[in-house]
Amino acid sequence: MGLKDIVNKVKKEVKAVQGEETKDKLFSNENTFPDEATAIQEFQRAKEKLFHIDLWSNLNGINSTFQLFDNRGRRTTAPVPEEGYYIRIILPASTIENWVQVSQVHVEENMAEFVVHPSEKPKELTEEEEVVQHFFIKEASSTFKVERQGAKLIGYEIGKNEGINNQGEEAGDRSMLNTLIAAGGWAGFQDLQWDKITRYFVHLEEAEEV
Repeated sequence: MGLKDIVNKVKKEVKAVQGEETKDKLFSNENTFPDEATAIQEFQRAKEKLFHIDLWSNLNGINSTFQLFDNRGRRTTAPVPEEGYYIRIILPASTIENWVQVSQVHVEENMAEFVVHPSEKPKELTEEEEVVQHFFIKEASSTFKVERQGAKLIGYEIGKNEGINNQGEEAGDRSMLNTLIAAGGWAGFQDLQWDKITRYFVHLEEAEEV
């Protein structure tokens, strides 16, 4: 990498921290089975892992807490999230709530996915003004996906438009906090978290029984 490339990269990182730049990221893991029949069977279990979001909290080691809520802000154990449902995410060693809302759920014969965006806390759970309760901007998205290709399963987390929520009314009083989380703790933990979850989707890692 030449000096010009280094300077441009630094400028990009500074803009990202200032909330002026967004990033796209892709995390994936795959697992190949002895034959297609086995992969078809294991794909069904992969879909259950994808959609049973609360169980993501039970992965071994350092891990975030994930909790599914319905569209009225009530805790739910629904086997498949629906559009309008919420997920509360609490990062390790933290009590700070980050909320996302499900905007799309899509299932095909050999693929299943859902998409979430940073959101306000469900209005039924707060009397505060509506501000995005997440360190990324509302335009950011995460797609969680599993698919089968022949005898192979692939798990994905696809992040798009990941910009720090530290500008304007949308950030509320969380501007500095969001910067510290996104550029600090989450920046170092993101690779570990999404690698672990995509490994879990394709059975390279299992959750602890509770």
